[in-house]
Amino acid sequence: MKTLYLVSACLAGASTRFDGQASPEQDILSLVREGRAIPICPEQLGGLTTPRLPAEIIGGHGGDVLDGKARVINSSGEDVTTAFIEGAQEAKRLAEKWQIGGAILKSKSPSCGLYSIYDGSFGGRLQQGPGVTAALLEKAGLKLFDENTWRAHIAHGRLKEGV
Repeated sequence: MKTLYLVSACLAGASTRFDGQASPEQDILSLVREGRAIPICPEQLGGLTTPRLPAEIIGGHGGDVLDGKARVINSSGEDVTTAFIEGAQEAKRLAEKWQIGGAILKSKSPSCGLYSIYDGSFGGRLQQGPGVTAALLEKAGLKLFDENTWRAHIAHGRLKEGV
């Protein structure tokens, strides 16, 4: 049985980014068309609209948000932490329901960023750490990749051993 993946909807061509744009990746679109990946947008799952104001994590990274030590704030100063947590929880619920083995997530996103996210200054600077959804899915045991790293870890529709 081939591994089924969650993918950030924007990588699958959906206009779900905060600015109403997509970040399509042709190979990810192919995974979706083949029935090997399910696109999701955690921000939309949490009730946020598209387009929406950009948001960044203040005071830490996604794991800190889940632990109540950091907040997600949009560029007008509105606290949108609850929507980000609810979206992450819904993504996790869907992963469990569909027996998802991994996720391919959009880098730098306050939800989906895996290795780094924007630092909360709205100045374009990055900090190390995951977004809210990435942190929760990792905690749940999913294998996580971003749009730049997944190809090296996936062979013939299955995760390579030892990854």
